[in-house]
Order: sequence, then structure tokens, then C-alpha cells
Amino acid sequence: MSVITVEQKVLEKNDDIARQNRAIFTERGIFVLNLVSSPGSGKTSILEKTFQTLRETMKIAVIEGDVQTDLDSQRVAAYGVPVVQIVTMGGCHLDAGLVRDAMKELNLSETELLFIENVGNLVCPSGYDLGEAMKVAVLSTAEGDDKPLKYPAMFRNASVLIINKIDLIPYVNCNLDELKENALKINPFLKIFEISCKTGEGILEWRDWLVKKGAD
Repeated sequence: MSVITVEQKVLEKNDDIARQNRAIFTERGIFVLNLVSSPGSGKTSILEKTFQTLRETMKIAVIEGDVQTDLDSQRVAAYGVPVVQIVTMGGCHLDAGLVRDAMKELNLSETELLFIENVGNLVCPSGYDLGEAMKVAVLSTAEGDDKPLKYPAMFRNASVLIINKIDLIPYVNCNLDELKENALKINPFLKIFEISCKTGEGILEWRDWLVKKGAD
């Protein structure tokens, strides 16, 4: 019982800070997406492709979360995009307090679209609200088509699913139709994008959606 009580208190505090974060984002008209996935799904590569097609259209910033190193933030900074790195030192997810602190390092008045790239993990980040507008789950075809069934909380709490690395379909054990069917069984309201960072397929559809949602 004590463990449950502690967990409830942690989540209540997190949710309170998340509400404060969301109020700030809403007041400033910033569209915030929390990118969640397992390691290696291609979150940072998706960001790079997004910058290439969108940075002249929208003012973008990024909060990067990683267990160790600032390698991903270096990749983001190479595009001239403002970025703040959070190193969790072993922590398996970001929380709203870490995002609140990182926000202080960004010029929010010069931000229209904020990406939060969460720590690579299909479990822990699913339960933590950061104040984002939406969670975007990223799943690569190399991970197989059963992951939505094995990690339902992540896909249930997401609003968007990006299926990445579709160029690998001929070479991996993944049935794209079955993957989508499994995801929609968990969450029938998922908006699904099929993309390849290698070939560029699907990137423009993703970009157009971002522009539309950012203007709403």
C-alpha cells in the first residue's frame, strides 16, 4: 500500500506541474509534441527531416531527453534549431518538472512548435504528462508488428503513431497492415503516418499535418 501511495503522490505532483506547463504553452500559442518510442526507432532522424522541410515555415525548438550524452542535441543544433539537453543520468523518462526547468532555457516568445524528444522507452514515458498537446509514438518496422499489443499503454496514451523505416519492409519481419491493425485495436483514434527518413516517403504529409495543427 505504501508503494502505491508514493506512486500516486509522485504522479499527482507531476500532473500539477504538467498543468502549469500546458497553461504556459497555451497562453503563448506553442504547439508541443512529446515524441516517445523505444531506442533506435528514429526519433532524432525524424526531427532532422522535419527541420529540413519546416524550419523556414515555423519557429521550432527542441527539448532533448537522454540517459547519457548530448549526441542527439548536437544533431539538432547543427540545423540551427534552439535545443536544451536533459541528461537523466539513468532515469527512464522525462517528467514535467524537468521540462519546466528546460523551458527556462528557451526563448518561448520565439517558439511556435516545440518537440520534446523523450528518453527511449516504451513503458515509463507513457504515464507521465509533460504538458504537451499530444504524445507522438514512433515505431520502426524493424521492431516488428506486435509492439502495440505488448506495450498498450504507450499507444493508448498517444494521439499519433509514426511508423518509421518503411523502406525496410522487404527485409524485416513486419506486416505493415497488421501493425496498423494492432495499433488501432489499442487506440482507434490514432492518426498514423508511414514514413522513411532514408527515402523521404511520407515526410511531406507529416510536415503538412504539423503546419495545420500548429495553426489551429
